Amino acid sequence: MNEWDDQRELEERMRELLAEDAYTIRPSPAPYPAIRRRGLAERRRRVTVTGAALAALAAVPVGAYAVNGGDGARGADTAAPNPSASASRAPAARPSSAPDGPARPATKGQLLDGITFEQAADGLKECLRAEGGPAGSVRDLGRAKDYRIVLALKSTGDSNRPGDGVNVVAVREKPAGFRVVCTLQDGAASGISVSSSDAGPPDAGPVMPDVNGGKLYQQSFPDKGHWKLPFRWGVIGTVEPSVAKVTVSYGDGSTTAALDGTWFVAAGMLNRQVTLAPHIKGYDRTGKLVYDSDTDSTYQRTLP
Repeated sequence: MNEWDDQRELEERMRELLAEDAYTIRPSPAPYPAIRRRGLAERRRRVTVTGAALAALAAVPVGAYAVNGGDGARGADTAAPNPSASASRAPAARPSSAPDGPARPATKGQLLDGITFEQAADGLKECLRAEGGPAGSVRDLGRAKDYRIVLALKSTGDSNRPGDGVNVVAVREKPAGFRVVCTLQDGAASGISVSSSDAGPPDAGPVMPDVNGGKLYQQSFPDKGHWKLPFRWGVIGTVEPSVAKVTVSYGDGSTTAALDGTWFVAAGMLNRQVTLAPHIKGYDRTGKLVYDSDTDSTYQRTLP
């Protein structure tokens, strides 16, 4: 047998061995630690995209609101909102009156315009049913009992969404700082806004206004300078435990926000046109200013 025959016999034997072992070959285990690290690094980006996708699928936005590159110095504005009820921090909310319903807000002052807790809870359930998706899907918003209602107030209509209604703001702890703003008209869900505090900047301070909270304090962009008045506005965001007080000024008026767990909520009534976004300040227990939205580069101080 020559060298060529030896090589051919070797090749045939190798093919036989590969054929015999074809069904015993197993891939290398997935590099789980590396995948997990990459997932954690991209978590903030995923939450932002998911929240934007949910809001886009659910309804046409009332008005876009950028959160980066804020500009313009704050000056005098023309408005006279009535102050909302204020409250000190509440470490825990009261349980719901129904086993399948959301938890109550820390104070009665967080339910405005004659909206009862039962009405707000029913509205949240309707919104989650109408706007959510199947369990485990990207649009799965969970169940009402997973949430706590932190604000309910009248929703003023505009040219983009004619007719008044109700906005119900509800939060849950997982994922961190997760919240929904449900808009209802005549008891039926007409839109939803979804966001998470993880969508905010990585170096956020002790007070972080909701990055997509403009839905609660502005009307649609086409109506700029011609908002329907009076306009019920709201402001929401998260706070660290070191924060003892948050104030919100909008136009010529100012109010002290209610602190509900890790959230702050404020509201008022706007009677004149405005050009500047709400001015938010946070203070610690000694009265020291620890946050000012006028010095927050991620907060847009002028309305779009």
